[in-house]
Amino acid sequence: MDEEAGPVVRPFALIGGRTRSSGDTLDLVAMVTATNSAPSGGFVPGPEHQRILSLVAVEATSVADIASDLDLPLGVVRVLLGDLKDHKLISIGRASASERILKEVINGLRAL
Repeated sequence: MDEEAGPVVRPFALIGGRTRSSGDTLDLVAMVTATNSAPSGGFVPGPEHQRILSLVAVEATSVADIASDLDLPLGVVRVLLGDLKDHKLISIGRASASERILKEVINGLRAL
C-alpha cells in the first residue's frame, strides 16, 4: 500500500463515530496505567485498545504520549481511554511535577 495514501481506516471509524465518552475529561498530562484486570461486561478490547494496554502495561504513560505513540488524534484516544476506564482495564492518575520543573515552565513563559 502507498505510504502517502493515509490510514486505511479513518480515526472516527475506530470509535464508531462517537465523539464523547467518560475519557473526555482526561487531562493531557494525566498518567494512565494498566490494572491487569479482566474486561468487564463482555467487553472485547479492539486492536487500538490492545495497543494502549500494551503501552501502559510497563509504566504509567501520559495521555499525550499515548496519542503520539499511536499516531491518533487526541479526541479518538480520549474515547478509547474512556472505554478502557469504564471497563476497569486502566487507572488514571495525576502527573506530579517537581518544583524545579514548574519554575522552568514559569521562566519559559516569562521569556515569551
